[in-house]
Amino acid sequence: MNSSLIRTSLIATTLAFAMAGTANAAGCLKGAVVGGVAGHYAGHHAVVGAVGGCMVGRHLAKQHAQEQAQQQAAHGQAAQAQ
Repeated sequence: MNSSLIRTSLIATTLAFAMAGTANAAGCLKGAVVGGVAGHYAGHHAVVGAVGGCMVGRHLAKQHAQEQAQQQAAHGQAAQAQ
């Protein structure tokens, strides 16, 4: 019973994030999958792991996007200087 409840909750959470849009969920789905698997093997806490993985994945994706924007801005300024 408990396993099916966790599995159902994980599927519902994944579907909710998938329907939210890719712009808002960048990194979240991959993090949720990795966190869910890690949480499952770390003591049957798949849902907690999925939520934590989603938050970490989103944070890392946001950092990556900011770094790319800074690099593009620096590249654009260097091209204009020439």
